[in-house]
Amino acid sequence: MLLLDPARSTFDEMLRGYAVSMRSRGLSESTIRGSQYGVRRFFRFAGTYPWEWRPQDVEDFTSSLLSGGEPLAHSTIRGYHQVLKGFCGYISHPAYDWVDVCMERFGSTPAQICHPWNTFAHLSEFEAKPARRPFGYDELEAFFEHADQRAHDLLEDRRKGALPALRDAQFFKTVYAFGLRRREAVMLDLNDLRPNPYVPEWGAYAKVQVRYGKAMKGSPPRRRTVLACPEFAWASEGLRYWVEEVRPRLAGESDALWISERRTRITTRAVDQRFAEIRDAVGLDRALTLHSLRHSYVTHLIEFGYAAQFVQEQVGHNHSSTTAIYTSVGDDFKNRIFQEALRRVLGEGATA
Repeated sequence: MLLLDPARSTFDEMLRGYAVSMRSRGLSESTIRGSQYGVRRFFRFAGTYPWEWRPQDVEDFTSSLLSGGEPLAHSTIRGYHQVLKGFCGYISHPAYDWVDVCMERFGSTPAQICHPWNTFAHLSEFEAKPARRPFGYDELEAFFEHADQRAHDLLEDRRKGALPALRDAQFFKTVYAFGLRRREAVMLDLNDLRPNPYVPEWGAYAKVQVRYGKAMKGSPPRRRTVLACPEFAWASEGLRYWVEEVRPRLAGESDALWISERRTRITTRAVDQRFAEIRDAVGLDRALTLHSLRHSYVTHLIEFGYAAQFVQEQVGHNHSSTTAIYTSVGDDFKNRIFQEALRRVLGEGATA
């Protein structure tokens, strides 16, 4: 077959073949699309085709990612490196025929261009920006108070958007009170709310069944059950009010717990936007994100005295080290622990 543009056609064939390879490993379509995007972005930067790529192209690409107005996070750049390493490993592997095809068509062969000496290593459990942190108690109170007041004002004035404002306030409280990731919360259905026989007075709002937990690479979403804790009983009452009093006024055919005015499931983009609006209106640190509510949950459970293993199970972490990096206990908690240690070692009358 005569190819009008052999180089571009070969590159496109490589990308399609790599997509098939990733599907065979059980990777999700979103992961596949992200990998293809990363390869194409590097292709546009390098201005050459894969059989012409060299290790120095990776170094130049990394430098460009670090030299922008706002340099990319360590984890983002490492992600690009992993994508390139996987793609180059595929097209240079002897199990496939890309080396022979490229030699025959272009007189050059693809090779692995990502090595330990020119790519970012995964050396730390926590790779987010140092400014990322949990909410303080005062910040949480200000955030939730503003969300509630926004809904109250719209209701008082009988203005459009009152019901979505009530939904948003309860959504953020639920994310915090159950330590949920953004997508985990968005994907909840009514049937995911469960009772706990130990607290029958909480009815169907004592557990949350998470069905879309963060997946391991090549595996389906992980499931877990999150128990409502007594310190957050107010969130269970808020859920009851949302489900039984407010949501029926919006409900259509959807089983989604959180629905829009169009009677469809809300989106992660929408909740990010609502969160930013409330955060900025209160004047809180812009480093606080929706995920900071989950960090706050972990931190506050530890401060309340819950065992680390319980907290790990609640938030769905595989390793205790991951839970540990989420924890940023306050000075009051540390001072209390220190005072208890003094009394334990030096006697009841000892104080700092």
